[in-house]
Amino acid sequence: MSQRIILTTGIYDLIKDHVRRKRVTLQEEEILLRELKTASQVLRRDLPKDVVTVNKLVTYKDHQTNQDKTVTFVGPTRAKQSKNKISILSDEGIAIVGHKEGDIIEWPARKGDLKLEIVKVEDLA
Repeated sequence: MSQRIILTTGIYDLIKDHVRRKRVTLQEEEILLRELKTASQVLRRDLPKDVVTVNKLVTYKDHQTNQDKTVTFVGPTRAKQSKNKISILSDEGIAIVGHKEGDIIEWPARKGDLKLEIVKVEDLA
């Protein structure tokens, strides 16, 4: 997890607030603070197309189940699991936000360790 993540300022602030409110485990907090310390903050228009952020269609492979999943990551108040709209602050979202296509992320989530590979990141149609 030494990869440097790229975030918009809004997402950076959202994650920082999420950590400050103690909504993550101590292990997640340690990783997130380390990632935030070295993160590149960019304007939304300058964010590379292949980086995971809100309002992107993301396909990732769960190496634990060996299945691909395609979801749209959204802000916490817009999450609707039935429509595959997942909060960027969910276990999967917080693990892969700011990472790019091809990255493999190992994450100590509350529901069990995750190993996710970002297969594809697309703009919404």
